[in-house]
Amino acid sequence: QVQLVESGGGLVQAGGSLRLSCAASRIILSSNNMGWYRQAPGKQRELVAMITGSGRTNYADSVKGRFTISRDNAKNTVYLQMNSLKPEDTAVYYCSAQSLLSRPPDYWGQGTQVTVSS
Repeated sequence: QVQLVESGGGLVQAGGSLRLSCAASRIILSSNNMGWYRQAPGKQRELVAMITGSGRTNYADSVKGRFTISRDNAKNTVYLQMNSLKPEDTAVYYCSAQSLLSRPPDYWGQGTQVTVSS
C-alpha cells in the first residue's frame, strides 16, 4: 500500500523558513506527479506546488518566489522549502501523489501543521 508521510512542520516567526519532507513508499516518484497542498481553518484545500514526473514544477501565485518543491528519487522523498513565511501561510500541509494531472490525487499523506506567528 502506498504511504506518504510528511514531517518538518512547526511554529515559526514571520520571515522564517521551514522545510517539509514527504517520505514515499511503494511509489516511484519519477512516475508520478507529486504535490503539496494546504488547508487553513475554514478554507478549502488548495494546491501550493507540484513537481511532475518529468521534473516540471508549478506554484500557486501566493508562494511563487518563496517556496521551492524538489524531490530526491534515491531517497524517494519530496521536499517543500518554504522561505519568507507569512502568517497567511499557516495551514495543514499535505503531500499528494497523482498518476494523471487531469484527475485528483490518488494518495494523500496525513498532513503536517505549519504555524507562522506575526
